[in-house]
Amino acid sequence: MSKMEGDVSGFNIDAPRWDQRTFLGRVKHFFNITDPRTVLVPEQELDWAKVMVEKSRTGVVPPGTQVEQLLYAKKLYDSAFHPDTGEKMNVIGRMSFQVPGGMIITGFMLQFYRTMPAVIFWQWVNQSFNALVNYTNRNAASPTSLRQMALSYISATTTAVATAVSMNMLTKKAPPLVGRWVPFAAVAAANCVNIPMMRQQELIEGICVKDRNDNEIGQSRRAAAIGITQVVISRITMAAPGMILLPVLMERLEKLCFMKGPHQSLLAARFRHHAWFLGLVCRKQGEPPSPRSEPGLSCLRVSRWLIAGRAGMGFTLSLIFMVPVACGLFPQKCELPVSYLEPELQDTIRAKYRELVPYVYFNKGL
Repeated sequence: MSKMEGDVSGFNIDAPRWDQRTFLGRVKHFFNITDPRTVLVPEQELDWAKVMVEKSRTGVVPPGTQVEQLLYAKKLYDSAFHPDTGEKMNVIGRMSFQVPGGMIITGFMLQFYRTMPAVIFWQWVNQSFNALVNYTNRNAASPTSLRQMALSYISATTTAVATAVSMNMLTKKAPPLVGRWVPFAAVAAANCVNIPMMRQQELIEGICVKDRNDNEIGQSRRAAAIGITQVVISRITMAAPGMILLPVLMERLEKLCFMKGPHQSLLAARFRHHAWFLGLVCRKQGEPPSPRSEPGLSCLRVSRWLIAGRAGMGFTLSLIFMVPVACGLFPQKCELPVSYLEPELQDTIRAKYRELVPYVYFNKGL
């Protein structure tokens, strides 16, 4: 009998499959639950997964259930249901939607950065998406009012747009490559505002901290600040490779049109040949249907739409790896020494538990 077909009577469905104390273990965990394919899973199957997880927790599972089925149910449950409330999260706000959502938005942000209306519009779209993701993946133990949500949304969007517009004006005479990095600077600045603003209730009233056995101990503002800081770092790391490296490739492709036939080097000729073959560039009307340009022929015209498409594909590949890597930088269930907490909370813990609780734990969110 294989491991996946073994007895499930003693199976602990809440025990992590990989060691969450190590970076590699956390990356494997988030590779599993941020799988973009889970976005396409029907609602009925998600509801089945929740039922299976809840039955497994009580030790009552249908006869013939295999470990593989429980692991699959837990994967769907972790990807679609909030860890604090157990409620189903909206599809767009799930971390598993980061890849398709980020692919579309970032592809357009990297391509349409030259005009002010385009910068403003796509920054607004991006921050609307980020605000929804931040709200969905917050620590739900601290409620957020509609007024706070509206204030957070307006503040984050205004900051991102103001940063992008200012940098766009300052880099008008700079090389085009510098201008292409404006979206990343705006995204990084907006994350530093968007996430704390969307979760400001945690900073004001504190975040729920628990002991090792998940018993609530109290509320800590310091724990909230640590958790939110880690989330900000993770989000910026998530976007960095795609938004920093892809502009270099896009700038290189757009310069292909300046490679003249009789003067181009052998390396440039080969680069043009492969770019033509991959569809990154297209021929001008009347040009022979050959990827090898002969002396005297006009240069290839770069197709902006094709480049934008390839940029989106490149950013998609980046996100597929960077979403779990960035989420795995810090444990989702943070461990914090009691000595780091507020003095009054330390006194409460010592009075109630003496020295039996050296650490507290809390969900930092994603």
